[in-house]
Amino acid sequence: MSIKYPDFLAKSLDFCKKRACLWLSSIFYIFLILAAVYVFTLGQAPENFPKKDTIVSISSGTSIEEAGKILEKEKIIRNSKLFSIWTRFRYGEIKAGDYMFKSPETLWTVSKRLAHGAHGLVPVKVLIKEGDTRVQIANKFAEKLYNFNPDKFLLATEGKEGFLFPDTYIFLPNASEEEVARVLLDNFNKKIEKYADDIEKSKMSLQDIITLASLVEREARNDKDRKMIAGVLLNRLRIGMPLQVDVTWFYTHGKGTPGITLKELSDKDNPYNTYVHKGLPPSPIGSPGISSIEAVLFPIKNDYLFYLADKQGRTYFSKSYQEHLQKRNKYIKGQY
Repeated sequence: MSIKYPDFLAKSLDFCKKRACLWLSSIFYIFLILAAVYVFTLGQAPENFPKKDTIVSISSGTSIEEAGKILEKEKIIRNSKLFSIWTRFRYGEIKAGDYMFKSPETLWTVSKRLAHGAHGLVPVKVLIKEGDTRVQIANKFAEKLYNFNPDKFLLATEGKEGFLFPDTYIFLPNASEEEVARVLLDNFNKKIEKYADDIEKSKMSLQDIITLASLVEREARNDKDRKMIAGVLLNRLRIGMPLQVDVTWFYTHGKGTPGITLKELSDKDNPYNTYVHKGLPPSPIGSPGISSIEAVLFPIKNDYLFYLADKQGRTYFSKSYQEHLQKRNKYIKGQY
């Protein structure tokens, strides 16, 4: 049985229902707007986004939820739960790998990148110069590559001083220490391969050739001088004369000729002291280039036993120590 209200009361009730519906609708839309603002805010890049470029590693088998937690921990996104919900709803999966983040990105962009495997890794160039030591090489890669540990590289290249070929290398910024070591050693083997017959004819071991070449690399400034100096050093080795080269102090003490002391010159405990120890030092003192290696394999034969260079890079050769002293007084005295 329906109740009939007077016209004025029925109109009042109908008006109230409409007002209530309008009020409820307004609340619903306000709630939607606030929710949208909240979600939008959570989707923006964190205010404390890392100041430096960051690489985030997503291992194979990592779930979307786990990836979200990693990204939130690294301050790449604000909210891992929103990332998980959106990524699973929108894409359904992510791709493993290392991802580079150079600047703040929204959660939606990060989600899309992981879903499509857009790693953002740009190859970088690293120049290794002739004469660079393992330590110098390790530091150069540490400056260019992310998470590159110099100590791990030195461990991976232990006993390989001189065999890390100087060249321009291109690596992804996430390259490992082992990968870099392998590439440099492989490059050396490729470069030296064509000299196999010449190495055999020289009657020197490859270790000795590279060691002598590393000395020549630091002693000479041009190709002709390299071949001349190689000839002089081979002359000294042949007659059992100490090599007496100062460049080994760059390797052991980080200093050149002007800084070497008389005490250091007489130090028998230093195996790289070629003034007191005859023959070659225990290992190369850096990575020689092809020109220095060729200088040892194809030296300019001469009768000289001494040489010196002035500050302009001119090299003077002598057959006797007396002649050497005369040239030193004439060309070098007062320069240091």
